[in-house]
Amino acid sequence: MGAFRVGHSPDPDDAFMFHAMTTGAIDTGERRYEHVLLDIETLNKHAMNGEYEVSAVSIHSFPEISDRYHLMNCGASMGEGYGPMLITNRVMTEEEAMNSKIAIPGLGTSAYLALRLAWGEVEVEVVPFDDILPAVLRGEYDVGLIIHEGQLTWESEGVYLVLDLGIWWNDKTGLPLPLGGNVVRKDLGMDLCEMLTNDVKNSIEHSLSDPGAALEFAKKWGRGIDDETNEEFVGMYVNERTLDYGDDGRDAIRLFLKEGQRIGMVRETLDVDSINFIGSGE
Repeated sequence: MGAFRVGHSPDPDDAFMFHAMTTGAIDTGERRYEHVLLDIETLNKHAMNGEYEVSAVSIHSFPEISDRYHLMNCGASMGEGYGPMLITNRVMTEEEAMNSKIAIPGLGTSAYLALRLAWGEVEVEVVPFDDILPAVLRGEYDVGLIIHEGQLTWESEGVYLVLDLGIWWNDKTGLPLPLGGNVVRKDLGMDLCEMLTNDVKNSIEHSLSDPGAALEFAKKWGRGIDDETNEEFVGMYVNERTLDYGDDGRDAIRLFLKEGQRIGMVRETLDVDSINFIGSGE
């Protein structure tokens, strides 16, 4: 059996999640894994072509690849009352921010769909996710939509928070905000899809039960963050929810995509209620 390629982003939470699979700390039988590290928007685009057997993708992009991929029931990144943030370089009202050009990390990202659900039509420009906060500080954009560890460090960097989309969504729905998920390619067949999903789940379980080595590994991808920030960020996005979306997590994904359909950002032909979560027993 050849190697299966796993596409994921070079971030502490993904590195923590896949640490045991990367280092051989868990037994995956004859299944070997090669890791391909790319930013989430690039992974979304590669998934359109079915590039990798397993990949992290934005939930917003899943409808465009649902003919090729199943969603795994593990590997979720969910904002539990926190999420992508709209930040500015000066004190600004929401209305002012809405009428500015906003730097976003990609049109296929869940952060962008959440932004559109919250603020409607806005002017945006795609900027590499790790340059958004610096670009706002430099004054190239008045408003930026930040993801990843910027959500923890923004205050010390000298920017201002206008809206946390995770809080906005939770206030509106009472549910966590779906951001990223793992997918497995349908053409592998259901038995193999289940095996690969189980390997991913075991890898997450291994890191959660023995976080020391996985956190050290994850820190390498944190763009200079300290141990405390690294641990806090990983804890935000790798937790019990990552092992199993749970009923409310699966409900959150269905509602998020239905809301996307309502505003024309998700294709209407997707039957959201029939999405199959591999490993959920549904």
